[in-house]
Amino acid sequence: MRIVVCVKYVPDATGDRHFAEDLTTDRESVDGLLSELDEYAVEQALQIADEADDAEITVLTVGPEDAKDALRKALSMGADKAVHVEDDDLHGTDALGTSLVLAKAVEKTGYDLVVCGMASTDGTMGVLPAMLAERLGVPQVTLLSEVSVEDGVVKGRRDGDAATEQLEASLPAVVSVTDQSGEARYPSFKGIMAAKKKPVESLDLDDLDIEAEEVGLEGAWTTVDEANERPARTAGTVVKDEGEGGKQLAEYLAGQKFI
Repeated sequence: MRIVVCVKYVPDATGDRHFAEDLTTDRESVDGLLSELDEYAVEQALQIADEADDAEITVLTVGPEDAKDALRKALSMGADKAVHVEDDDLHGTDALGTSLVLAKAVEKTGYDLVVCGMASTDGTMGVLPAMLAERLGVPQVTLLSEVSVEDGVVKGRRDGDAATEQLEASLPAVVSVTDQSGEARYPSFKGIMAAKKKPVESLDLDDLDIEAEEVGLEGAWTTVDEANERPARTAGTVVKDEGEGGKQLAEYLAGQKFI
């Protein structure tokens, strides 16, 4: 079984993140890493592979040179090989364009099952797995907190606010998993050393038969028109309780329309 896991190299959420001059995410002035939500996808792919008779896991990412760090992390967790799509014309690509690039790369790699995280920790849109399935023309089973594959069928549990659904689809298919699907494993020292020798294939837009006008800022269907920095935090209002504290607090909350 050929499993492809889509992962993303994202700015560290604990860093000072902001936009660049062209209102795209500034990825150069802050450290990057493998999106935490994608670690759950890698973990579930590894568990599925452990139960399969013959499975190979390919991790796939679209991004700049530094995005190889995300691939190496996934390889050190146990994936077998990696594919890195890198091209200067990809700068500013939105989710729709990214889904096109991923679909072409997945088709070129070959697949039976594609596993994604529920969302990226930078864009947090959560729509890419569905877009990818649509482009590939295969079923999608998304937002799973439990997933398994048996006899050519992928099955999973989706937990909602009011109900739990049991879902299944015939392979090939695209699934996405949530952060409730199981804690991702830490790479071992042996895994880290082994990852250095695992193959990483590099592709560009020409390799995928994609025109530059279809991606990047020029081909984006969604762009950021304006962005303002969050105002600095100011000192809070202190209510001294001299017998009227409760009343003053209630008046303050009412004035802020909290109650």
